[in-house]
Amino acid sequence: MRWEDYRSSDNVEDRRGQGGGGFQMPGGRGGLGIGTIIIVGLIGWALGINPAVLIGGLEAINGMGGQQQQTLPQRQQGQQSASQGAPKDQLGRFAAAVLAQTEDVWTEIFRADGKAYQDPKLVLFSGATRSACGGAQAAMGPFYCPLDQKVYLDLSFFQEMKSRFNAPGDFAAAYVIAHEVGHHVENLVGILPKVQQAQARAGSRAEANALSVRVELMADCLAGVWAYHANARYRILEEGDVEEALNAASAIGDDKLQKRSQGYAVPDSFTHGTSRQRVSWFTRGLKSGSMQQCNTFNGPI
Repeated sequence: MRWEDYRSSDNVEDRRGQGGGGFQMPGGRGGLGIGTIIIVGLIGWALGINPAVLIGGLEAINGMGGQQQQTLPQRQQGQQSASQGAPKDQLGRFAAAVLAQTEDVWTEIFRADGKAYQDPKLVLFSGATRSACGGAQAAMGPFYCPLDQKVYLDLSFFQEMKSRFNAPGDFAAAYVIAHEVGHHVENLVGILPKVQQAQARAGSRAEANALSVRVELMADCLAGVWAYHANARYRILEEGDVEEALNAASAIGDDKLQKRSQGYAVPDSFTHGTSRQRVSWFTRGLKSGSMQQCNTFNGPI
């Protein structure tokens, strides 16, 4: 993926190294290893389940929930300041460059529709930080918080994609950022608030999960729309890039993750969609470049 020669966004809040740096699990009998925390966090992120809930449950089973409840806020208290603007390190510059391309693409798309695009902030952190949606931990993976319109990302997540999900590559990482920005787009056009209201009225967990699937597949499609326009404008794609993104989308399908973790899949519990669906919707956005083609609420998925 070509990105080095293009501008970096200044809408970056770099909290790395603030408040003591990386996340450390407290020790003691029955403590969870960092490998377990990372795996649970990645699965929670991919399945749309708050990883803090999953981790907290495992901690409670191991008799350490209370200790973690006390430790994390103390570590977060020091994370009040952050450097603003484009980072200087390579990974930080990469994330800021991808963010800049999403800004350019979505500003143009919104303008063509007579609307103004509001840039989200990208918060880079290491270990743990705070968001308007609650505490964030590296093990939770990247997420978008609609309450403060910020994308939260610990850049070590990209290494975990490579080593644990076999989904390496710059464009695979860019797809992750573009997916979270896709949720920001959904928020700006009013999709997220409506879905939250519909989930509150849902008659069952399965019905609420189905709405979540549609939101996530739409974000996949919007990531594809970004890729289409970014490539048309900047020629960012190199040989193998599309395959990287498709591999990443496939690797984090609900069905694959559930089969990997428990040996079988439970469709009613899906919150992000199957590998096939994720690949299909990303491809739809990539081929069409049209936001209108991403309406996952228009008929069956």
